[in-house]
This record gives sequence, structure tokens and C-alpha cells, in this order.
Amino acid sequence: MFSLAVILVLGSGCLHSIWNLYTKRSINKNIFLWFCQLVAIIVFLPWTIVEWDDSLTITGCWAILASMLLHGMYIRLLAATYSVGDLSQVYPIMRGTSPLLVPLLGVTLLNEKLTAFGWIGVTCIVIGIVLLSNIKLKRNDSDSSTLKAPVLALAVGICIASYIVVDKVALNYVSPVVLNEATNIGNLLALSWVTFKSKGMRKELKVNWKIMLLGGIIAPAGYLLFLFALSLAPVAQLAPMREIGTVFGTIMGIIILQEKHGTRRLLTSILITLGVIIVGVWG
Repeated sequence: MFSLAVILVLGSGCLHSIWNLYTKRSINKNIFLWFCQLVAIIVFLPWTIVEWDDSLTITGCWAILASMLLHGMYIRLLAATYSVGDLSQVYPIMRGTSPLLVPLLGVTLLNEKLTAFGWIGVTCIVIGIVLLSNIKLKRNDSDSSTLKAPVLALAVGICIASYIVVDKVALNYVSPVVLNEATNIGNLLALSWVTFKSKGMRKELKVNWKIMLLGGIIAPAGYLLFLFALSLAPVAQLAPMREIGTVFGTIMGIIILQEKHGTRRLLTSILITLGVIIVGVWG
């Protein structure tokens, strides 16, 4: 069963990087993601109805609502991040922050211990994030705009770390399909106000309707694979493996989007992924 979980997680990481590429290439990120969520809700609704269990408890309802809230915050921050930052810069930061926070919180709040390899892995992640953030010792007038993208990416990473933990709890009460559909609805609600307030819905739909249809399937399908994997194996083992998508996303940003600093960003994304694997396996 663990081998199956690993295969599901690797597939999830690959699909995640692909739909993030589509999001970055879109015109208006909020509108694009809103339509993707709408497609996802419609496509997965029949399966959700079949999987629905009427015996859902109050605790389960609260877990689902918490997941919807965190996913909604995540999707709004994701749209903001891709509006100002390159895929090859912000994607590794977003994906590296989550596996960095979990062990550090365990050490500081839960009196857990990291091995020597664990601290090496944490160091690799921190160095990679700092290099991608392009933090400089000498401040100038452009520093605030330069740091906007990595700061938003860090916020996205915090949301990812939070919803993974909550979703693991929620899976005790509902199936992965039901939870995935709930988060799709949460995402749609979170994006609705800013989407309807925008004036580019018709243009986005005209230009990217085919990609929206594909993204509406790929995005939830990728996370659904991860949820199925979580039901088979511990989150501490699986979450780091999913971050292999960091390298995929960086490569696509460099090759497909022709983003700058390709060699440095590829090397730092590999460093972050290596740190994640070290923490997850030997930390």
C-alpha cells in the first residue's frame, strides 16, 4: 500500500506543477482560477453525491469548514503571488515553506527533536528560499517591490502547511472525494467577489476556455491523488515526496515561460527539494 501511496503522491506533484504553469500563463489569475473551480465542482459533483455519507458529525463539519477556509485563503494568495512573481521563483518557495514549518513547529512547540540530518535538510531549505528571494544586505528603494513576490509565496506556503494538517483530520470524517469537492466550493466562494468585480471575465474565457476546462480537472485531480495517498500512509512521509513538483515547476518556468536566472533558480529548487527529502526521510 505504501508503494501505491508513493506513486499517487508523485503523480500529484506533477499535476500540481502543470496547473500552476497554466495559472501563471493566464491573463487575470483570479478569473482563471474561478472558472477552474467552477469546472471542478461540476465535474466532480456526481462522484461526490455517490460518496456522500449522511452520518457526518458536528466535528466533521467543523473540520470541513476549516479546510474550506484555509483553501480559500490559499487560492486568493496564490492568484496574488502569480500576478507579481515568476513561476520559477515563487513556486519553489511556496512548496518548500510547508515542509520547513512542520518540523520547526514540532521542535519549538511539541518538544520533538530533529536528527543531525534533519537540521541539514532544514538548512538546505532555508538557504534555497533565501537565494530565490534575492534578499540583499544593502537596502534600496526597490527592495519592497522585489520582496513582494517571495513574501506572498511564503504566505501561500503557510496556508499549504495548515490545510494539509486540517485535511488529514477531515479525512477521518469524509472521503477524499467529498473533501476535495468541499475545498473546490470554498475556493470558488473565496474568488467570487474579486472575480465579479473584474471586467475581464469574457476576455479570459475567450482566450483560455480550453485550458480552464483542463485546469478544472487537473487541479482537483492532483490534490485528490494526494488525499487518497494520505488515507494510505502517514502525512509526514508523503508530504515531502510531493515536493518533487518543485523541480518540475521551475523547469517549466525556465523553458516554457523563458524566465530569467534559470540556472540559479533550477539549482536552488533542487536544493530545496533535497532538503525536503532529507527532512522527510532522515529528519
